[in-house]
Amino acid sequence: MCELLGMSANTPTDICFSFTGLMQRGGRTGPHRDGWGIAFYEGAGVREFRDPYPSCDSEIANLVRNYPIKSDIVISHIRQANAGRVSLENTHPFTRELWGKNWTFAHNGQLKGIKKYKLSHYLPVGTTDSEHAFCWLMGTIRERFPKPPKRASTLQRFIHQQCHELRKLGVFNMLLTDSKYLYCYCTTKLSWITRKAPFDQACLKDAELTVDFDQLTTKTDIVTVIATEPLTTNEDWNRMQEGEMTVFRLGEKVYCHCESLPS
Repeated sequence: MCELLGMSANTPTDICFSFTGLMQRGGRTGPHRDGWGIAFYEGAGVREFRDPYPSCDSEIANLVRNYPIKSDIVISHIRQANAGRVSLENTHPFTRELWGKNWTFAHNGQLKGIKKYKLSHYLPVGTTDSEHAFCWLMGTIRERFPKPPKRASTLQRFIHQQCHELRKLGVFNMLLTDSKYLYCYCTTKLSWITRKAPFDQACLKDAELTVDFDQLTTKTDIVTVIATEPLTTNEDWNRMQEGEMTVFRLGEKVYCHCESLPS
């Protein structure tokens, strides 16, 4: 299985601390040696780094860890290949355009039979079940909503329904963003934590690193981090339930539902 990392914040924030923990799991403290990637949103633009080599040994990953790129939404992924060869084109996250926005997606799990799902507007570049699922999901959104719906909740419920459909094929843990909202869907493992004043120290599980966020933030900062497995040892993370989708904007939870939705 792969691992996911996401962030939603109300002010541009770097993810160096959390990424330092995640990258160790890419071949050092974990088996996810088959590539990694990360996407940072800067307004409507996306700054993306991907590498088909283990993150624990990657010079590009070291750059990301040491260079404080500021963003209000981040999606990252470390891969343990189970569908599709180890290659750059099969490395998450994947990005597509819809309504003049960059949408970014990363997935953890296996989806047996996904290639039978017919694709419309979007086609995969690589051979993973994950990218095929992303193209299918984006196509269904585009067909259902040729223009963005007026209510964000309408789109959130629709995406939740489509995630339930994909879950029928196996494990579907997902992070998805349109540059404003961060959609998080859980089948097996996904946890999140929101940090805001009063801030405290945090200690990584996978590296000898402790950070005092009180020294690095302001009283108005709100930062939510999402991960497959909690990244720290001294904080209480919220574990998502099977079938739950939680959506964040500017670090705050704006949607949460875990029961099956009517079609």
